[in-house]
Amino acid sequence: MEIKQTIGRPVNIRVHGESENSTKMNIQSGKFKMIIDEPENMGGTDDGPSPVQVLLMALAGCLNVTGHEVAKQRGLKLRKLKISIEGNMNACNFMGCSFEERAGFQEIKVHLKPDFEEVTEEDVENWAQETEARCPVTDNIKEATEIMVSHATLV
Repeated sequence: MEIKQTIGRPVNIRVHGESENSTKMNIQSGKFKMIIDEPENMGGTDDGPSPVQVLLMALAGCLNVTGHEVAKQRGLKLRKLKISIEGNMNACNFMGCSFEERAGFQEIKVHLKPDFEEVTEEDVENWAQETEARCPVTDNIKEATEIMVSHATLV
């Protein structure tokens, strides 16, 4: 798919999966396949990253793509971008032992370490703000996105 073909039109992303057991799921999107699992201390087999790890990995990947595109559009030479992300959450809601805190991350800390050629501090600050604002994954985490869950009973 060429990006130019999708500008101004919605892009439909599809993901399909089937559980192998209570913690392990085989997921596919397009030609890409992966396993999502839980670590052993959460009852899983640790055969793949957990769903919340995948979410933070998606955030890092999206910030990378967006950061490079913003730099290119601003005429900045971004040689490379290192990203570290840390999320803090209480697993009690998920595990059913307490419902006092939300099930998701309480906070997510993102640290960008860009390697630019000849830029000012102001250039970097403006680039970082625009990168954060334009990143679709950041937007989906920060803003409410309607999720419609349906089910079908298999007999």
